[in-house]
Amino acid sequence: MGETTTREREERELDGTTTRYDEVPVVGDTVERLMTELFTEHWAHITVGPLIQGAVFEIRFTAQPRISVSDGYLTVDPGAWHFHLCVNDHQGTPSPELARLRRVARAAFFRTEGGSHGGGHSTPTWGLRLWNGREEQMITVLFPNPYYDEDWRFLKEPRWEKTALWETLRGRYAGKSS
Repeated sequence: MGETTTREREERELDGTTTRYDEVPVVGDTVERLMTELFTEHWAHITVGPLIQGAVFEIRFTAQPRISVSDGYLTVDPGAWHFHLCVNDHQGTPSPELARLRRVARAAFFRTEGGSHGGGHSTPTWGLRLWNGREEQMITVLFPNPYYDEDWRFLKEPRWEKTALWETLRGRYAGKSS
């Protein structure tokens, strides 16, 4: 893994994928504000879930989820199920170390290129990823992809305007612009 600055990283995966990360500051309420904005304003345009080797959860919302925050945990509740993310300071643990491990310790917007993806097409991916204090992935947010339509069918011609949400949020929260 090569690191170009403290706010940018590039990683190569075994399948040949290169992922470039633009780091988001995790101090204060930055991550809480970002995730609240995503799930209240952009829920219909994103796909979420952990994306780890051997397990990919691609969850899309069919209705706006209810969002709440309590003791540092953001709860995203679309109705029949829900999930929690520790996005801010958490007091309800037996130790400060456990609270540190649970909280988002790293957040980064990313873009992947190369490698092998499902569907027979090797196209870039635009996303946001959060990790906890153990460097375990908490969640990945996938943004609209210019190579696919809303039902994930491959497009003959890319629609570059579909990267606007990723570009806007990356600029605002990671201080990056293209």
